[in-house]
Amino acid sequence: MNRIFEKPVEEVIEKRKSVRTYVENPLTPVDKVAIEAFMDSLSNPFAVEVKFFFLEAEETGKSLGTYGVIKGTAHYIGAAVKEVPYALEALGYEMEKLMLFAASRNIGTCWLGGTFKRGDFRKAMAIEEGMLFPAITPIGYPRETRSMTDHLVRFIAKGNQRKPWPELFFREEFSRPLSREEAGVYEMPLEMVRLAPSASNKQPWRVLKKGDAFHFYEARSVGYSDAFPYDIQRLDLGIALCHFHLAAVERNLSGGMILGHAPDTAGPDHYEYRFSWISD
Repeated sequence: MNRIFEKPVEEVIEKRKSVRTYVENPLTPVDKVAIEAFMDSLSNPFAVEVKFFFLEAEETGKSLGTYGVIKGTAHYIGAAVKEVPYALEALGYEMEKLMLFAASRNIGTCWLGGTFKRGDFRKAMAIEEGMLFPAITPIGYPRETRSMTDHLVRFIAKGNQRKPWPELFFREEFSRPLSREEAGVYEMPLEMVRLAPSASNKQPWRVLKKGDAFHFYEARSVGYSDAFPYDIQRLDLGIALCHFHLAAVERNLSGGMILGHAPDTAGPDHYEYRFSWISD
């Protein structure tokens, strides 16, 4: 296996949970250096530059708001990107890879796309004007006992539930679900996609297998992104690709991502083609 983290990526993905309640201890110097070094090494298959910002909130002299969702930590990582094609997918890919690396070191994180005071964080992190700033994550050591807010948010989002295979993966056309047996050696990468986190746990990805190609679509939730100046669910497509790609790499499955390779296959009106993975 081509090991990416100190632990198998499958184990890390299955272990990773959204952490909203932290102990108040800051990251150890060793962990902070490791996180920052990994952050500097990140790249993505879209060749889009993503910028990361590490913030120790106590240094700002003010409390940064997450509407009471996050408890215990004053450390955050934010990500920003220029508004170019595939910007949001690239950011989702890199930020999820960073969060998986943190999970491999028993460090907690949590995707925040709407439940933070964006203007305050943008100013504290010195985000350039004109940059998309769609998400942050708290970072720290999980507390064993979760807050009531944490339990409530997870219950509302149904954070432990994932859609079954027949709703997510298809063969040749969208009326034919892809079985695990038909997925072959790609069963595990697709299962890692199924387990990926997403905004409000909507899991807006659909994958169509045609021949040796896996075509990724966004099953857009109508009206969901209206509160944002961008389609926030495209972050989720980047997260899904991250899980698929890392699992494929770790199993030495050769292939690569291709843009603009949409198949001639009709799907539901709210399905939008995004990118493809072609196996060798």
